[in-house]
Amino acid sequence: MKRTLKYLAGAAVTAAVAGMATMSYAAPHDTAGRATHSATVTAAAPAAAPAAAKKHASTPRIVEPGERVTGAPGFELWLTPEGKHWTTPDMPEGQFRSVVDGNIDLGSPGVSVQSEGTPERVYLSGLYYGGKGTASVVELETQAGPLRGELLELPGRPGWGVWYAVADPVANDDSWNFVSEVTVRTTKGKVYASLSLR
Repeated sequence: MKRTLKYLAGAAVTAAVAGMATMSYAAPHDTAGRATHSATVTAAAPAAAPAAAKKHASTPRIVEPGERVTGAPGFELWLTPEGKHWTTPDMPEGQFRSVVDGNIDLGSPGVSVQSEGTPERVYLSGLYYGGKGTASVVELETQAGPLRGELLELPGRPGWGVWYAVADPVANDDSWNFVSEVTVRTTKGKVYASLSLR
């Protein structure tokens, strides 16, 4: 009887803890009603999980204007209201891609690619802009295989952002043709913007 009371008290405490999974134990019995030595353990989530506990899709990292993000040694990116800035080991003085010079239409979905390589790494980055929904992830098809990158945006939903990724080089690599496709997806898994280079 003491054993039964301890189990029931323990189960009540477990059930009272908000947000924790409930554990149920099933101990099979033999024909005489005695418990055998094996047990099955299953976990069940609470019937109604609080909204805050639900898993959300990732969103872009929000950075302040001029805040530098390191993608790899020598590969840094930063955003200003005028566009994307980046360095690579071969171009430490920095490069720039404007979002205000009229070369891109922020009202239409689009994505761009800049690909630069060294014997150690391939540095990939670009702009994404104009899509519907909240950008969540960038997926790339490359000569080294599928790759996922990171997203950066300025505060205040400017309508554009920057993606970046780093890959290992492949034999006889031509960094100009390293990427064959870039797809930015929303938090709902829909295409925000895509580019095919095939």
